[in-house]
Amino acid sequence: MQDFPWIDVVAVLWFIALWVGYTLFAKRKARTVSCLSFELRRKRTDWMRQMLTRDNKMADVALISTLERNVSFFASSSMLILAGLLTAIASSDKIAQVLMQVMPWLDHVDGLMQFKLLFLGLIYVFTFFQFTWSLRQYGFGGVLIGAAPEGHNLSEDELQLYANRAAKVIDQAAHSFNYGLRAIYFSLAALAWFINVWLFMLATVIVLLVMKHREFHSKALKALQEV
Repeated sequence: MQDFPWIDVVAVLWFIALWVGYTLFAKRKARTVSCLSFELRRKRTDWMRQMLTRDNKMADVALISTLERNVSFFASSSMLILAGLLTAIASSDKIAQVLMQVMPWLDHVDGLMQFKLLFLGLIYVFTFFQFTWSLRQYGFGGVLIGAAPEGHNLSEDELQLYANRAAKVIDQAAHSFNYGLRAIYFSLAALAWFINVWLFMLATVIVLLVMKHREFHSKALKALQEV
């Protein structure tokens, strides 16, 4: 630890603070401000309400299956990336030597290479857990669609209650997927740490601003608001 540069400690804390801070900020804002999460929550409730009034629910099952395949792709990709990082950790000394020869201006590659790779590995462990939990929750949503009663036999209050509960399960699955995807975005910022610690801190801010723009000011959001 004596050889561990304190600016790197500050950079890691900065990275974690922005990641956690933005997650809490987005979660709180989504309750009161129109954003992607807010609008999609409303659309999922409408979807479940329409599903209850349909006799044939194959389209709803197919849509859930499509969402599961998307999440499954990211979960598998996270495992492959994690396997590659673990392999790289075992050969961190050789990787550091190659990088020093190719880019001798990099920051203290020898001392921190293994730690940086481990840090990235922990991020992808988190993403894998989020994607697999999202996958399971989409499965729960599929069960609710399969167990859905005939909407024509329900009162208005019962119809709305079931639609809200089913939409909430699917919404939680989407949140878990979003957390995993957000972790991948921040892992791209962490790649800048291999070049320069100051670039790492700057890249973290840029990633945060990009995500904030997409969540609260994107064209996709405006389109959802107009539907």
